[in-house]
Amino acid sequence: MAHKPLRLEIPLIARGHPHGSGWWGMIMLIATESALFVYLLFSYYYLAAQIPTRWPPGGPLDAKLSILNTVILLSSSFTLVRAERAAVGGKNPFAWLITTILLGTTFVGIQAAEWTNKAFTPSSDSFGSLYYVITGFHMAHVVVGLLMLCTVLTWLWRADRPDQSLPIRLASVYWHFVDAVWLAVFFSIFIFPTLV
Repeated sequence: MAHKPLRLEIPLIARGHPHGSGWWGMIMLIATESALFVYLLFSYYYLAAQIPTRWPPGGPLDAKLSILNTVILLSSSFTLVRAERAAVGGKNPFAWLITTILLGTTFVGIQAAEWTNKAFTPSSDSFGSLYYVITGFHMAHVVVGLLMLCTVLTWLWRADRPDQSLPIRLASVYWHFVDAVWLAVFFSIFIFPTLV
């Protein structure tokens, strides 16, 4: 009586299925990071409600540079979507990835420049403290996203991969999360004070 040879099936998780371990790992990371920003923004709105005078103490901030930065960051989401579509279609995604990285780097540079032009510091008052903590945490996430995109770019460039879409897809989920968080931060810091 002949026995069939034992065949080990490789699960979908190990074969790069879009809902495999990498995908769910990224979703769990985003869930925990979302909680961090919810706590920070809750603290911001809680303190704004407790201040009897106007919020922020010096009046609403000038938003011109931040509006430009918002457009730049949202444009980077568009270019990353183009990179992902190129990879899925079997085309070269490098130009779109590099453009996304340049836009993200520009955002970081403008944000750093904006920090140096404020009339308040992290120790001036509660608004100053929250402004630098919230925008600082966000910028740290942008830097992590840039490192992720640079890693994906290097990985794809150094090896001929049959499927280039999975690493770009994972990085893009994180990048779009970072962009969505910025919209919440931008509204809270620059738009909300003009409404109250």
